[in-house]
Amino acid sequence: MNIFGITGWKNSGKTTLTEKLVTELVARGWVVSTVKHAHHEFDIDKPGADSFRHRQAGATEVAVVSGRRWALMHELRAEDEPTLETILSRLAPCDIVLVEGYKREAHKKIETRRLDAKDRSPLSANDPHIVAIAADFAVAGESLPVFDLNDTGAIADFVERITGLKP
Repeated sequence: MNIFGITGWKNSGKTTLTEKLVTELVARGWVVSTVKHAHHEFDIDKPGADSFRHRQAGATEVAVVSGRRWALMHELRAEDEPTLETILSRLAPCDIVLVEGYKREAHKKIETRRLDAKDRSPLSANDPHIVAIAADFAVAGESLPVFDLNDTGAIADFVERITGLKP
């Protein structure tokens, strides 16, 4: 499984870059899946929905299935957060998985940097798995490749190259 990450501080452009890379890689013919790490409690379900009510009643897993899509929600209850490896093992086969977040995991990733980010401390100095930087400002003194954060085509070319995807 080809895995490539997008990492960075809050408001550094991770989600926007992930979205643009998905669009670009799919347009190039790749089957793309994503994993997004959230650092806070989140919910993809709405209060009052049947599935929400099932979870509130105590169900550990709730599958919602229709003719167009399905989703599986798993309540951790007293369990630890699953590892990235565990989540990846549950995904259907695809050409590449883009992983947003997971700063401390050992997969190749690009660091996003924006002037509007909450923190602008470089992550690459302490993470040997960061293989490139994408920024909305000029970055000097880096030994890693640096891309314009909005140059999705060049970043997608790099992702294909670094992960070994062959057109």
